[in-house]
Amino acid sequence: MSTTATATRAVRNTFSGLPAAFWWLWASTLINRLGAFVSTFLALYLTVQKGYSASYAGLVAALYGLGGAAGNLVAGVLTDRLGRRPTLLASQMATAGTVALLGFASRPTTIAALAALAGMATSASRPAVQAMMTDLVPERRRVRAFALNYWAINLGFALSASAAGLIARYSYLWLFLGEALLTALCAVVAYFRLPETRPGPGPARPGPDPAGATSLWTVLRDVRFMTVVGLNLLLVMLYQQGLVALPLAMGRAGFDSTDFGVVIAANGVLIVALQIPVTRFIEHRSPGPLLVLSALLTGVGFGLCALADSVPFYVLTVCVWTLGEIVNSPTQMSLVARLSPVEGRGRYQGVYTLSWSVAAFAAPLLGGSVIDRFGAPVLWLGSLAVGVLAALGYAHVMRRPWETAASDTRAKTPDTVA
Repeated sequence: MSTTATATRAVRNTFSGLPAAFWWLWASTLINRLGAFVSTFLALYLTVQKGYSASYAGLVAALYGLGGAAGNLVAGVLTDRLGRRPTLLASQMATAGTVALLGFASRPTTIAALAALAGMATSASRPAVQAMMTDLVPERRRVRAFALNYWAINLGFALSASAAGLIARYSYLWLFLGEALLTALCAVVAYFRLPETRPGPGPARPGPDPAGATSLWTVLRDVRFMTVVGLNLLLVMLYQQGLVALPLAMGRAGFDSTDFGVVIAANGVLIVALQIPVTRFIEHRSPGPLLVLSALLTGVGFGLCALADSVPFYVLTVCVWTLGEIVNSPTQMSLVARLSPVEGRGRYQGVYTLSWSVAAFAAPLLGGSVIDRFGAPVLWLGSLAVGVLAALGYAHVMRRPWETAASDTRAKTPDTVA
């Protein structure tokens, strides 16, 4: 068989077998990330354009993250109670409105309040999107679907970051208005092309919670699921150090912003280039060993930063932990989908995505504090220890067979949307 024919078959296998509604949801995600300007450039906007202090910019960023944490939980409940589609539409329209207003705000208190609301509105779409994706895609194809969605997120982010730098040279206001416009376009796509996918209540289950009565307390008492969320929090705390601690450590070692740009660019390039082929390799493999491997790669990648003394060495470290990210993301999201009961998918996804918001808030504080007090090598060796700890945690939580873990939900999980 020719190389062209092999490549054509690989592409067909990657993109086939997924429902049309999934691709509209995927397109909405890509559009959304293409317009993700504000969160990336908010600190520069406040310090360079508005002249505020770095501490004030840090406060606003923290409020944005705290708003996101609240948005995840609220949207998780609304996703189950009102439905995926209305929650997604409300989130997108609220994001468009608050981001546009943020571009015109001038008073410090107004900016801080709108940043918190924008963070809340932006994050509120995540539980709805992931619950809808779980509803739409058959269980056997979810790893691939989540990988394609993650690929769209990173492709959109890479393009938006490049475009935002050029737009900001002309006017920061257009960053805010551009994100508002593209987010509103996502809402249009959702309104006209996405169906409501919330399943009806499942059969009664034994225990204190009757059918359809999944609450946040029910999620928090799910020990196995919360262990997975905790392990994800550990790894996301490490990934956040690539955006926070890594530039600080490189700066102290004498490298400049251009060097860091080259190093961190390896993350986006590898995800865009390798996410789909790697997913084809891991799609039908047991998730336990994959999650252990991803945690080890992540820990080792950041641990190697303690030895890095050149840009190529730093690029190598990013490549190692990015491979862990590529393996972890679709596998972890598929695991969360299978551990979530049908009637509680929104709440489960809300609690899961909460771990990302918590990490976005806590990681900068922790990374900066460790570097200031003990030095960057201690942070990187600690990151290695965290990666190993997460690997041991995954090995423990996945001791029960994968099929058994999902047995409570498989019978109630529709392969297609009626």
